[in-house]
Amino acid sequence: MMNLVGGTLVDLNRAGVPLIEMVSEPDLSSVEEVDKYLKKLKSILEYIEVSDCKMQEGSYRADVNVSVKKKTDTKLGTRTEMKNMNSFRSISRAIEYEIDRQIDILEDGGEIEQESRRWDEVSGKTFSMRDKEDAEDYRYFPEPDLVAIRLSDEYIENVRKNLPELPESRHDRYINEYNMSEKDAGIIVSSKYLSNLFEEASAICKNHRAVSNWIISDISRILNEKELEPNEIPFTAKHLANLVTLIDKGTISSSIAKKVLEEMFENPREPEEIIKEKGWIQISDENAIKEVVQKIISENPASVQDYKAGKEKAIGFLVGQAMKLTKGQANPQMLNKMFKEEINK
Repeated sequence: MMNLVGGTLVDLNRAGVPLIEMVSEPDLSSVEEVDKYLKKLKSILEYIEVSDCKMQEGSYRADVNVSVKKKTDTKLGTRTEMKNMNSFRSISRAIEYEIDRQIDILEDGGEIEQESRRWDEVSGKTFSMRDKEDAEDYRYFPEPDLVAIRLSDEYIENVRKNLPELPESRHDRYINEYNMSEKDAGIIVSSKYLSNLFEEASAICKNHRAVSNWIISDISRILNEKELEPNEIPFTAKHLANLVTLIDKGTISSSIAKKVLEEMFENPREPEEIIKEKGWIQISDENAIKEVVQKIISENPASVQDYKAGKEKAIGFLVGQAMKLTKGQANPQMLNKMFKEEINK
């Protein structure tokens, strides 16, 4: 709310949106613990569909309290609070800065003031907003129109029985059903959106291993590079499934598929449309492949001799050169086979 001359402006941006506030004890003692705790909590809330937890839209935020103490002290130091933090990266950076700031003050003989502070992403610093010297400054007061809600044990047990599949259960199922490693299953179930993307795409293309590999490797890499949340992936599970199918059919190579995926992030549309538009259809014509193979063999006699001497890795080098020459469009399986045939003639 802002008071202006002649009137008042009221921001109704969050009006009518219910708020659930969960308060933890001061049990977390490192940036890493805070990060794991918040991500775990976010995952649970997503899976049980309490919230979409879109941090960039304010559906999941954190007020972070920080205090420091000497290892020999038993009592926690004076805390400061940073309000409305809306990204894991900002939260980690803000805690690290605030820890260093408080330590510097104490080592210089100063005292920490109990206050609310604002995190500035650009400068990487926190700035004072308002003092909270006493608990009374929070202005706690009873609300007579709100009555206590008491839930019966039967009601709670019924809710428990009807909960959706939780991340731990889905994690164990992926290991048992799909023979995934602990690490890979953990990456996929860390986000309900990623997990649903995996389930839906796998159901369409019937190749769960390829789908999981794309999510764990290239999709995760691009999300990190672009600093996107999984729910900001612009294409659908059907698009991803179709991309996997195109590779399985031999229509495109894996190297071309990586380019298609990048394009799907920039301008989401059907992968078939992208490869036609870009002219990325895989070369599988035997005569065309043979011409490329013979050219690479003539240009790399040393690698040919290495292969003849028993060095299998030399074939990989030759195939790589052929892929580079054809800009990733040659069928790698055909190249591998034809290189061996031509060299062994």
